[in-house]
Amino acid sequence: MTTTASVVAFDQVSKAYDAVRAVDALTLALRPGQTVALLGPNGAGKSTTLDLLLGLKKPDSGTVRLFGTSPRDAIVAGRVGAMLQSGGLMDEVTVAELVRLACDLHPKPYRPSEVLSRAGIEQIADRKVNKLSGGQAQRVRFALATAGDSDLIVLDEPTTGMDVTTRQAFWATMREQADQGRTVLFATHYLEEADAVADRVLVLHRGRLLADGTAAEIKAKAGARRISFDLAGRVDEAALRDLPFLTSLTVSGRTVRIQSTDADATVHALYGLGVYPRNLEVAGLGLEQAFVAITTAEEAKSK
Repeated sequence: MTTTASVVAFDQVSKAYDAVRAVDALTLALRPGQTVALLGPNGAGKSTTLDLLLGLKKPDSGTVRLFGTSPRDAIVAGRVGAMLQSGGLMDEVTVAELVRLACDLHPKPYRPSEVLSRAGIEQIADRKVNKLSGGQAQRVRFALATAGDSDLIVLDEPTTGMDVTTRQAFWATMREQADQGRTVLFATHYLEEADAVADRVLVLHRGRLLADGTAAEIKAKAGARRISFDLAGRVDEAALRDLPFLTSLTVSGRTVRIQSTDADATVHALYGLGVYPRNLEVAGLGLEQAFVAITTAEEAKSK
């Protein structure tokens, strides 16, 4: 792995808290212009990974490099902008004053008016920070992360508290940042955002990298398909659970939803039961279902 060509490079990085290994021999590299989603269940190591990347924590072993140098040096040079879940906002100052301070501190600042406009917070520029709603505070944190011309933007659960319209505008701005050659790394619980926005998805579980690829590749890795249909008569759930290659089954009224690792064989066996499904649909997993399938399979292996 050539760290000098990478925006971010983790090389066999581990971090433990007592007996809990939060990050376990993590190796990955991010390139310029990528929009990367970091996914994982609670306790997967996402926050620790971001803390290591930003130099807020030091690894027990392995190395973290940003632009071929240490996280601290990259941040001091103004090459990294970060938006964390909480903190970072001063009380009893106005939004405009806080943004102006962030611009003054950045080695390559933008004009405060430009930062306020990009974040969509001109209307609340004169409001005290401690009087903001959750969604407004998130937009202010975004403004602070983009107060200057940084090459890497790191976002931890960036759209928490934002309404749908604001979230759409936020991600449109993020796509513009990536189009300009910046790398955007974001951790999120909104898997539909990762599916729609990211051109690369990283799935963490127990501090290890389970999957790395496009959203389509992650879905294919899950190795299952969705089958849904309606039944006109009584639903024999016990018989349906005996279908081959079944990985999950849910019944809602007369609507049946199945996940199968061999949809053709499952549907063939379904007709063999003498069942005549109506409105039959067979489709690939969404990113959320694929994420659940991958992490559930990993949990089963560890038991």
